Amino acid sequence: MRVLGVDPGSVVCGWGLVEGQPGGPRYVAAGTIRTAAIKRGPSRLKKIHEELVRIIDEFTPATLALERHFIAANVQSAFRLGEARAMALLAAAERSLELFEYPPNAVKLAVAGHGHADKEQIKYMVRRALGLDAGEALATDAADALAIALCHCGRTRGAHFTESIERNRADSGSIAR
Repeated sequence: MRVLGVDPGSVVCGWGLVEGQPGGPRYVAAGTIRTAAIKRGPSRLKKIHEELVRIIDEFTPATLALERHFIAANVQSAFRLGEARAMALLAAAERSLELFEYPPNAVKLAVAGHGHADKEQIKYMVRRALGLDAGEALATDAADALAIALCHCGRTRGAHFTESIERNRADSGSIAR
């Protein structure tokens, strides 16, 4: 099963593809959709939507896993995040993908072993879980999207995946830096 994880953002939207398989997950691709050069508003949302549809068409995932809303201190930021999430929801609906949502703490718990892991810990554990070289460039937003995809794989694939993640956590002492 191929899963597209999306870490929504209106300026930088991370995406990552993982294939769940016996023996553990396999990295497929990851990247970011950057819209900072575009003026605020509909043009940014259009680019996010178009890029997500292109990624779905190119890599044909069966499922889209998305980070669920969280309470933001800044209301305007929460609105922008909601708009970016809507573009991911629309892309999934247009391509008839199954959709699953996970709160940030559940993603962190699934990947790093505790629900308050920082971004560097998540990036480290994603690299370990997927066997990515530490020297290979991996944007933080792409790592977060891969973590969301890994969280979904862990919830749906069962023991093989969970054992792989548990081994990686044990090898790194749960708290990776």
